[in-house]
Order: sequence, then C-alpha cells, then structure tokens
Amino acid sequence: MVGGVLTGGDGQKGPNFDQNYYISWANDHVLSQRQGREIRLSMDKSSGSGIASKLTYSSGFFHMRLKLPAGNSAGVVTAFYLASHSNAHDELDFEFLGNLKGQPHFIQTNVFTSNVGNREQRIKLWFDPSAAFHTYKILWNPHQVVFFVDNTPIRVYKNKVNIGVGYPSQPMQVLVSIWDGDSWATDGGRIKVDWSQAPFNVFLRSFDINGCPSYNNTDDQQCETSKYWWNREQYWSLNPNQQRAYQAVKNNYMTYDYCSDRGRYPKPPPECPQ
Repeated sequence: MVGGVLTGGDGQKGPNFDQNYYISWANDHVLSQRQGREIRLSMDKSSGSGIASKLTYSSGFFHMRLKLPAGNSAGVVTAFYLASHSNAHDELDFEFLGNLKGQPHFIQTNVFTSNVGNREQRIKLWFDPSAAFHTYKILWNPHQVVFFVDNTPIRVYKNKVNIGVGYPSQPMQVLVSIWDGDSWATDGGRIKVDWSQAPFNVFLRSFDINGCPSYNNTDDQQCETSKYWWNREQYWSLNPNQQRAYQAVKNNYMTYDYCSDRGRYPKPPPECPQ
C-alpha cells in the first residue's frame, strides 16, 4: 500500500496464508505453495474447495491476487467475496465466470443487504485472467462499496439508507472458493462443465488483510472512525480519474445491469439512477 492505496504486489512479501486464513472446505483440494505465499484451489467432479479469513471485519479495503482456471473452464465459478454469518446476511461478491477456451471471461458482482440480493452487474474482462495474476479489491466503508479490477473501479454501491435502501453493516468474513456453477454461469447454463478438463485450478496470492477486525462479531462503531485510512473522506467517493475509468468500463464492458432490466424491475430500484 502506498499512501492509502493498495498497489497489489506479487504476494511474495507480507503474511503467509496461515496467518490470516484457513481452509474452509475440501482440504484435499487445496495445496499450499511457495512457503504459504501461494494457494491452489482445485475443483473436480467430486468437489470444489475454499478458504476463509480467521476474523470478521466491519470495514476495510480487501484484496486478493488471483489467476483463474485456464483452458475450457465453462461452468466453473471462482468467487472472492465478503459475507456475514447472520440469517439476514450481508454479502459483497466477485464471481468470475468461466468460459469456453478462447472466449471472453466475465465478472459478475452482487450486493446483498439483510438477505436481499438480486443486484447483479456483469462485465466482460479486457484481458485473460487465466494468463497472469491480477488484483481484485473491495472497498467497504460507511459511505460506499467499490469493486476494483487492479486499480480500475468496475462498480460503485453508495450508502443510501436515507431513502430506505439497505447497506451492508454487519461484520463479514473474507472468502475465496471455486465451485460448479454450470446451471447458470456460462451462456445462461446452456454450456456445462467439461469434466475431462478437470481439475480446474485457481491460484491465490496476497494474504494480508486491510480491515478493521470485529472480535465480538457485532457492528462495532470504532471500525467507522477515520483512524482507518479507507474511512477517510477521500474514500467517500471516486476521484476524477477513477470516475472517468469507471464510466469507460460501464460504456465499453458492462453486459448486464439489474438497474436497466425492465423485465425484472419495471420500476428501477430506488438505489438506481432514475
């Protein structure tokens, strides 16, 4: 991090995996490499796999460096997300949707508040995410949630509780997983997983966490204070350069936005531009 901005290094410095994370399911499908500086998650017909942070957090600028499954990965979903553990849960999702070899990769994002989601947006990536590591980030503070691909914002969800819109406020865990999503993920579920290509592997780096821990797993007001750099006023909105980059993504790479889906929402949800 330089001046309060995550630069997304190569993951070969800083904490190793065991300091902040644990294997949350399918231990036999998870491999630690490079002295714990890199983790490989695998999926085959028997199981996917996942990891989770040891602590929950009430605000932060969370990141993970990922290299997605190569080749024919249709139907395979890799997720990097934050999730609370209450029944009426909050969740912030990056879902990376596999595709046929040579076809574009897509990212779907979603925001859940008090167990209400259905806020999907989808973009086509402008690079091959299986060819090299890229950094994916989620800024979460009391004013906005921003999803970044490397340093480019691809989605902004503002706090609009003043007009009755839910906003994530519960402590959340950081999670990464790979799983079979072929019922919906590629071409609406028409293209299924080719199990002859298994195992499908996703590689993870950068296991440091920039977040305010919530040790008692309750909404902690101290996590909203400006002593945490991601809560300072400069992170309450995008700066002009970020705003231009965000608009370019929306203009050139967005392929679905729930706000524009009149079949689902004849009247746009209140958080959407009217």
